[in-house]
Amino acid sequence: MFDGMQRRVVSIWFPRLASDRALRLRPLEGPFALTLHQGNTNRIYCLNRAAEQQGLSRGMPFSDARAFCPDLQSRPSRPNEDRQFQLALRRWALRYCPWVGLEDDDGLVLDISGAAHLFGGEAELLMDMRQSLSRAGISAAIGLGDSRGAAWALAHYGEGRAEVGQALDALQELPVAALRLEEKTVTALGRLGLRSISDLANAARAPLTRRFGTDLLMRLDQALGQQPEQITPLKDPPHYGVRMTLPEPIGHSSDVMAGTERLLTQLCAKLHAQETGARVLCLTLRRVDQDNQQVELRLARPMRDAKRILPLFERGFGDVDAGYGIDQLRLEAVQVEPMPVQQLSHVSTGGKDRLDDLITRIGTRIGLENIQRFLPADSHIPERSYIIAPAAFSVPNSGWATIRSRPLHIFPPNPLLGSHDIPTPPKHFRWRRMSFSTARATGPERIAPEWWLEDDSWRSGVRDYWCIETRQGRRLWLFFTPQSPSWYVHGEFA
Repeated sequence: MFDGMQRRVVSIWFPRLASDRALRLRPLEGPFALTLHQGNTNRIYCLNRAAEQQGLSRGMPFSDARAFCPDLQSRPSRPNEDRQFQLALRRWALRYCPWVGLEDDDGLVLDISGAAHLFGGEAELLMDMRQSLSRAGISAAIGLGDSRGAAWALAHYGEGRAEVGQALDALQELPVAALRLEEKTVTALGRLGLRSISDLANAARAPLTRRFGTDLLMRLDQALGQQPEQITPLKDPPHYGVRMTLPEPIGHSSDVMAGTERLLTQLCAKLHAQETGARVLCLTLRRVDQDNQQVELRLARPMRDAKRILPLFERGFGDVDAGYGIDQLRLEAVQVEPMPVQQLSHVSTGGKDRLDDLITRIGTRIGLENIQRFLPADSHIPERSYIIAPAAFSVPNSGWATIRSRPLHIFPPNPLLGSHDIPTPPKHFRWRRMSFSTARATGPERIAPEWWLEDDSWRSGVRDYWCIETRQGRRLWLFFTPQSPSWYVHGEFA
């Protein structure tokens, strides 16, 4: 800020930030609320204006809200998406000034000192903000003052603008809660008859300090501009991109590989400094005729080792048309993930690295999503004891935690042919047009249905499983259903 320039701060409060975000994606008419599960109860997290007019409020149990307003429509809240929406609004606010910070979970604070004249003045700047937010369907209250505290108070309790040097005149009728005080402090001040900011400003300071400490008067002085309060803007996220402009056009793949190696070395140094790894890399090759060729590399794991990444680019270079030559190379990490530094161990990880590189090579041909692995799931039902997940986006588990071994092949239950209605394993049976004789039977293992899931195949009741070793060499997994006596084959061991 230049010497002698009066500081001016804008506070923007979004009272319905979460519900506005949700309704922008899927508009609805009538009362609407987002719910959040807290303390074994669904509560109102955020609601629109129509729901507020029905007497609903934040924190109200959702069951009570539906009783008051039967037409209430709801969706589950997503706080992470609300945070991203707030960050997007911050990027929008950078058009007004370069000094923009976040205010709690539902606001922004801007230091517009020396920037208002670019929009024709403070009134025109505030009008432009309101119109832009209104067109986007976002509810907002805006305050402007000499300090952050004054702007916050005006935005939350009396939307308006305080003239330069006249903060007390603009704030004097507002309640003391506008000073960002704790609720218990506001209640105690009310019992003393100090309900407005003017009451607090005209009271003796020494007794207030002895009773409430220094924080109360510090908040008052900050709002009146007598105590400084900093605005900390968010740092722009690091940009993971490097570029090389060549003095002479190149066209051989070996030259492109050499240039890519130099770019990878620079990019991996940036990634290492930020403790991140690249998951998706994009190499842009600009030709002399201004046409661009792109080579995208999707990695199975976050990586920042230039020597490992470089060979993975080779296949992509085969589809590049250099034309009359390439005069610029640009490499960017399009998607990055945290990759903190790890303690070195005597156990080698070379095998895992080679597997990740193999998944990457195959994934460039058929897609990383098509390379899948089995992972254990938390269920004792055989069909539900595993899930299938993309290998590039999952971590292998140590193994299945089961008391009894499970067959390698599990298929839909096949009934045994013949009359088998006793709970002991049959000595002779037919299955798939083949005759078998039981040599050894191990069991039973009783498995009960998961009553909280709807599965028609398990509604008949419990099953008693047996591992049957036949004289013909097959090892089968059979079960008996006591509630409707019969035997089935459910799997086969290797």
